[in-house]
Amino acid sequence: MTKRTKSRNRVRSGAIFFDPRFLSQQIEEDSDSIAPHVPTLKSKLQIRSDCVVFLDCTQVGRSEMASKSTCPAPMKATSEGVFQGNNPLDYALPLVIVQICLVLVLTRVLAYLLKPLRQPRVIAEIIGGILLGPSALGRNTNYLHAVFPKSSLPVLDTLANLGLLFFLFLVGLELDLKSLRRTGKKALCVAMAGISLPFILGIGVSFVLRGTVSKGVNQGPFIVFMGVAMSITAFPVLARILAELKLLTTDVGKLAMSAAAVNDMAAWILLALAVALSGTGRSPLVALWVFLCGSAFIVLCSFVIPPVFKWMARRCPEGEPVDEVYVCGTLGVVLAAGFVTDAIGIHALFGAFVVGVLIPKEGAFAGALVEKVEDLVSGLFLPLYFVSSGLKTNVASIKGAESWGLLVLVICAACFGKIAGTVGVSLLCKIPFTEALALGLLMNTKGLVELIVLNIGKDRGVLNDQTFAILVLMALVTTFITTPSVIAVYKPAKKLAKSEYKHRTIYRKDFSTSPFRMFFTFHGIRNLPTIINLIEASRGTGKNETLTVHAMHLMELTERSSAILMAHKTRKNGSPFWKKGPKANSDQILVAFETFQQLSKVSIRPTTAISAVSSMHEDICNGAESKKAAMIVLPFHKHLRLDGHLEVARAEYRHVNRKVLEHAPCSVSILVDRGFGGSSHVSASNVDSLVTVLFFGGHDDHEALAYGARMAEHPGINLVVVRFLLDRDVASSSSVSVEIEEPDSVKTMSTDDEVIAEFKEQILKDSRNKYMERMVKNGDEVMEAVREHGRCNLVLVGRMPEGELVASMRKRSECPEMGPVGNLLIAPEVDIRASVLVVQQYRTNLSVYSLASLKEDEVTTDLGESDSS
Repeated sequence: MTKRTKSRNRVRSGAIFFDPRFLSQQIEEDSDSIAPHVPTLKSKLQIRSDCVVFLDCTQVGRSEMASKSTCPAPMKATSEGVFQGNNPLDYALPLVIVQICLVLVLTRVLAYLLKPLRQPRVIAEIIGGILLGPSALGRNTNYLHAVFPKSSLPVLDTLANLGLLFFLFLVGLELDLKSLRRTGKKALCVAMAGISLPFILGIGVSFVLRGTVSKGVNQGPFIVFMGVAMSITAFPVLARILAELKLLTTDVGKLAMSAAAVNDMAAWILLALAVALSGTGRSPLVALWVFLCGSAFIVLCSFVIPPVFKWMARRCPEGEPVDEVYVCGTLGVVLAAGFVTDAIGIHALFGAFVVGVLIPKEGAFAGALVEKVEDLVSGLFLPLYFVSSGLKTNVASIKGAESWGLLVLVICAACFGKIAGTVGVSLLCKIPFTEALALGLLMNTKGLVELIVLNIGKDRGVLNDQTFAILVLMALVTTFITTPSVIAVYKPAKKLAKSEYKHRTIYRKDFSTSPFRMFFTFHGIRNLPTIINLIEASRGTGKNETLTVHAMHLMELTERSSAILMAHKTRKNGSPFWKKGPKANSDQILVAFETFQQLSKVSIRPTTAISAVSSMHEDICNGAESKKAAMIVLPFHKHLRLDGHLEVARAEYRHVNRKVLEHAPCSVSILVDRGFGGSSHVSASNVDSLVTVLFFGGHDDHEALAYGARMAEHPGINLVVVRFLLDRDVASSSSVSVEIEEPDSVKTMSTDDEVIAEFKEQILKDSRNKYMERMVKNGDEVMEAVREHGRCNLVLVGRMPEGELVASMRKRSECPEMGPVGNLLIAPEVDIRASVLVVQQYRTNLSVYSLASLKEDEVTTDLGESDSS
C-alpha cells in the first residue's frame, strides 16, 4: 500500500482497521497489490458508512471470512440548545434544516444567475449539488464533516428519496397514455431512432470504460446502464425549454413533445430492466423473477387503479374542493406502490411513477392532486436529491489525460447518437434539415431522470466514482448546450408575411360595416363575464355581424408540474382548447366560451399560451399577428375590490401590457373591469347599456370612436360621444400655456373634424345615439365633465389624445401606460363606476410621448415638458 494509505489505516498482526470513507479508493489505488483479493473484498464486505470495519487479512481468499464492525451511536433527533452546551449540528433535525436552507439558497441564486442564459432550473440544481459536494466546497473537510457528516447522510438520502418518490408520481401525472396512443408514426420513428442509436453507442462506450476506469464491474448491468444513460430524453426539462424558446406551437415543438413522451416511457422500461439485472443474487433466475414480478405489478395496477380513481374523479366536480380523504388515500397508494416495487427489487420510484401514469387525467381530481403535492415536493424536498447526488460526484476523481479524454468521448457519443439518429430519421420523414437538426438538439436534453439512472447505478455498485462523475458531467453539458444551440440553428419562419396583414386598425374606410377580428386575452375566470359581455356588445346584429374573436388564455410557465401538464395537453396550441364529443372538458372557462358561441353567431377560437411573464407579450403579439387581428384587448393589472376601489392583482401584468403596447402589430386596448354587463352573460335581447366615448382628438381617439361606432350597431347599446373643445378665449389669457406647433395643431383639428363628420353621417341616424360638444377652460373642468359623463356602463377613450387641452393634463400619471385621460378615469377621487377601455391605434412608429409613457414611472414625471419642447 502507499504511505498515504497506511496513514489512514492501522495494521496490527495481520489485521487492518479500514476507514470506510477511503476503502473503495484504496481498492482502486492498490489494485496491483491486492488484485487477487478484490473479488472477495467486493463480494464479502458489507460496509456501513458510519462504521469502522475490522478485516482479518489472514482470512482473505477463504470461504469463511471474518468481519466485525463497531458503530457509533445514532444521532439524536433534537438538541437541548446551545445554552445546555449542545452543538445543533450534532443532532439530526437542526442539521437537516441547515442542509435544506443551504441547498435552497444556493440553487435559487444559481437559477437567478443562469436565467439570462435561458437555462432550465435543473441545471442550477445539478451545479449546486456538485458545488456542495467533494468537488468544490467539500474539499474543505471541516465544512464537509460539519454540514454533511457521514452520520447525517441516511436522513438526507431518506428525505431526498421520499421527495423524489412523490415527484416521480407527478411526472407520471404529466404523461397522458391516451395522447401517447395517438402519437403519429413520424413522432414514433423519431423517438425510436433517438433511443436505438444512442443505446448502441452507449454499449460501445461501455466496453471502452470497462477496459480503463471501470475494471471489474459486472458487464451485463453496466452495458444496460450505459445504454439507458446515453439514450434518455428528459420530457419535463424539454417542455420548459420549448416554452422558453416559444417553440411549443411550432411543428418542431409538437413533434419533440410527442417523441420525448414516448422516449420517457421507453427509458423507464429500460431502467427497470437495468435494475433487475443489477441485483446481487447469485442465480440468473433472480433477475428473471424480479422482471416478471415487476411486469405482474404493472398489469395488476393497470386493471385496479384506473377504475378506482375514475370513481374518485366523478365524486370531485369542477370548482369544488376535493375531499381530503381522497387525497390522503391517493398518497397512501403511492407509498404502498413504492414499498411493493422496492420489495420486488426494482426501486420504490417505479411504483410511484406507475400510479401517476395510470391515474385518469380528465376532471378536477388530477389537478387537485398536483396542487396539493407539487409545491412542497418540487420546492423543498427535490433539491435535496441533487445534493445527495452531488455528494457522490467528485470531479477530482477524473484524473489524467485518459480520464478527461473519456469524458470527451462520452459527451461526443451521447450528442452524436441523439442528433444523428434523430436527424437521419427526420430527413427520411421529409422534415427540412434545419428543423431536423433543431429536433435532434432538443432530443439531446437530459435532466432529473438521467441523475436517477446514474444514482441507482452508483448505489447498486454498477458505476464507480470516476464513471459516475463522467456521466454526471455529460448530462450537465448536453442539457446546458441545448438552448443556445437551438437558438443558433433554428429560427422558425413566420407563416404570415407583413404585406398580407392589411387591417391592423378598426378605424378605416367603411369601418362600421367591414369585417374585423378582435384578439382578447385573459388570465382567469375573473375576466370572463366582462369579456363575454364586451364581445356581445361588439358583435352587432343581423346582416352586420362581422366579428371574429380569438381568445387567448394566458398562463404563466413556472417550475411547477401543473404548468408542464398543461403544456403537454396544449402542445397543439392554436386550435380550440376544448374537446369535442361526449367527454368534453368541464372546465368553466371552456364551457363559458362554448355556451356563448352556441347562443350567438360570433365565431370564438380560444387558445392557450404558456410562457414566463417576462416573455408573455411575445405570445400575445405573435398570436394577434397570426390571426390578423384588428385590435388586442388586454386586462388591466388591477381588479375591482368589494368596496369599489381598484387594487393590484399582479404587478408583473403591467409589464406585459406595456410591452404589448410598444410592440403590438395592431391596435391595442386595456380593459379596466368594473363589471360591464354584470357578473354573467347578458343575452342579446336583454342588453341595455350606455357607452360613452370621450373625444379629445388624435389618432387614438379616432380608434376609440370607430370602436364605439361598431358597438352602436347593437340594438341594446346607446352611444354617447362627448367632444371636448378648449375655450380659446380663456386659453389665450393664461389658463393653458403649452407650446404646440401650429401647423400640426391645425392638421390634427382638420382630421378630427373629418372623423366626427363621418361618424355623424353613419351613426346619428339612429335616435339612440347622441353627440355633444363640451367647452372647457382647464383640466379641472375636464375632470368635472368626465365625472358627469362617467355615469354609464362603459367609457371609451384614446390612450394618447392630442391637442392643447390634453397637454395640460399629462402630469396626472399614476399609470403612465393608461395615458392622461385613462389615469383620470381610474383615479379614486373621480369616483367612476363604469368599466373603462383605453384604446391605442396602431401606427408604424409611435410618438415620442407615447413611447416615453411606456417606460418606468420615474421617467414619466416631466413628460409634458420633454414632449412639448
